[in-house]
Amino acid sequence: MTGRWRRIPWTMTFVTAFLALFVAITAARADQLDAAKLAGALVRISATILPDSQSARSLGTEREGTGVVIDGSGLILTIGYTILEASQLQVTTGEGRGYPAEFVAYDQASGFGLLRAGMGFSAAPVRLGDSDAIKEGERAMVLTRQGSTGVQPVLIAAKREFAGYWEYLLDEAIFTTPPIMGFNGAALIDRKGELVGIGSLIVRDAVPAHGGVPGNMFVPVSALKPILADLLAFGRRQEPARPWLGVTLREEQGRLMVERVTPQSPAATVGIQPGDMIVGVAGQRPKGLADFYRKVWGLGPAGVTVPLELLRGPKLEPVAVPSADRYSTLKLNPTF
Repeated sequence: MTGRWRRIPWTMTFVTAFLALFVAITAARADQLDAAKLAGALVRISATILPDSQSARSLGTEREGTGVVIDGSGLILTIGYTILEASQLQVTTGEGRGYPAEFVAYDQASGFGLLRAGMGFSAAPVRLGDSDAIKEGERAMVLTRQGSTGVQPVLIAAKREFAGYWEYLLDEAIFTTPPIMGFNGAALIDRKGELVGIGSLIVRDAVPAHGGVPGNMFVPVSALKPILADLLAFGRRQEPARPWLGVTLREEQGRLMVERVTPQSPAATVGIQPGDMIVGVAGQRPKGLADFYRKVWGLGPAGVTVPLELLRGPKLEPVAVPSADRYSTLKLNPTF
């Protein structure tokens, strides 16, 4: 990865530096005052995950991130992978006070996670804003409890589709620049002082049209509002689960290469291996990662058999994958 970063064109570095300078210069004093007030709604999340949990293999057993208080009862919104399969949760305020917290919900489709702080925790919540209304080129700010807790001015670089290699797809994600390192669970705040996104990733291509300017990807809160009642009542959205295969994929010259297969997953049970190329779904050739997911999910709910065509060296091999509900493989309420 380091070598690839060395090859970033100087023009990209210049654009990134220019954007950072522009954002810093144009950050209004009112934004700074808003940030000081909003910071009280941010907590640092510490999560302990059981070693035999599925996500421990890829995400580790000790995780930290930022959470944002969104109601008066201590409900906290974060990015779900921080608290996924947690057996113990704690939140820490800006004043350094720690409180135990309990897992509330995880939504695989959006990536959001919810937890609730207890034992006397109190904080003024942040209002959920209209992430659909925010436009490319607008100024915003990012607040995080990882590293610096001050305001981090950013520009909305893009709003576009995002396909993740872990069987994840957003029809529209928010991309910002310059990049913020303490991104997971960070709060993206619009100029009204309202929450419009939750930090998920650092990316190389926040502005693809300009040579791939680095930045961050945020999950828009518009994806939370329709499912919030379900998450609070049931811990997950109440609709048929999407079929899950258990593969980590990478696009390579128009083909999808399997990089990793989750142990005991549907893909593993039928012998799919790293290095396999997926070139067909139900007799159709996927045009890319997003198209592949839509074709798989369009076959039916979790449990449907997914017919794939694999390219192994020179051989084309058909394989039928009996898909699963990802939730059935996760320890969302682990006990000792």
